[in-house]
Amino acid sequence: MPLPATMTYIETAGAGGPEVLRPATGPLPTPRAGEVLIRVLAAGVNRPDVQQRLGLYPPPPGASPIIGLEVAGEVAACGPDVTGLAVGDRVCGLANGGGYAEYCAVPASQCLPWPAGYDAVRAAALPETYFTVWANLFGHGRLAAGETALVHGGTSGIGVTAIQLAREFGATIYATAGSAEKCAACVTLGAAGAIDYKSEDFVADIKRLTDGRGVDVILDMVGASYFSRNLRSLAMDGRLVLIAFLGGSKTDAVDLVPIMTRRLTVTGSTMRPRTAAQKATIAADLREKVWPVLAAGRAGPVIHATFPLAQAAEAHRLMESSAHIGKIMLQVAG
Repeated sequence: MPLPATMTYIETAGAGGPEVLRPATGPLPTPRAGEVLIRVLAAGVNRPDVQQRLGLYPPPPGASPIIGLEVAGEVAACGPDVTGLAVGDRVCGLANGGGYAEYCAVPASQCLPWPAGYDAVRAAALPETYFTVWANLFGHGRLAAGETALVHGGTSGIGVTAIQLAREFGATIYATAGSAEKCAACVTLGAAGAIDYKSEDFVADIKRLTDGRGVDVILDMVGASYFSRNLRSLAMDGRLVLIAFLGGSKTDAVDLVPIMTRRLTVTGSTMRPRTAAQKATIAADLREKVWPVLAAGRAGPVIHATFPLAQAAEAHRLMESSAHIGKIMLQVAG
């Protein structure tokens, strides 16, 4: 089937609020060496998309300026040097950009098959959060069976994924969330306890829940405003993994003594600047260790809402309201 000459995509008319997102028409991307062109059926909406829209998270050199980091659909064309994928294959992929569009070029090594029983929307909900959680909670955080963890923002896409995968691989996980309803959702997903950060002190609650020991790993997307409290919530040899700065990136009033006396590790990462080889390694780990779990019907994404591609602005408004539990998705085709 011949490819169309043009496609619909969501352009960003300058940095600003959701209203700067609007449908536009332009040429299809051309897959480069090692890339596949995906006819996008669904795309995920993520916090980094909001940051890019605000002008705070520019795409890396060579990446598409179109917002969108995860898609699912069918391979429409293969660039040079692509092996293991063919036109017509159903894949989901971690894109370097360009996801809010009818067609998106993605490195083949960052693509994975739809898990058994998944449709396009559920498959598109996987790459950004599962790559991020696997690389940070289990990679940098070294979370192991029998250990304990705390994830902030337990009902975000990241939080939902972290809770379920930690439970699946034998760890005990706690979560913070912003309401009684959201805390209940965390427990339903598998958290051993959930703390309403608006009305409770998570440091005191974590000490109580762990008999004063603290947790082995904290996955944090808040940053500066939680930093000191996170340190106080860690057990001996604990690891704090930072993945975002919703509460700021700079802090001065920090007591560094606990890092030394309790041998704490503070680390963190972002996904987008990683090399293609690093992302390929994460994809291979997910295919081997997580995709069989998803195919068995466990630890899957929670879809809160799905919008047509043309309503990307409304999807961003919902994301910024923090009223959602799980993933916000865009239906692109089909």
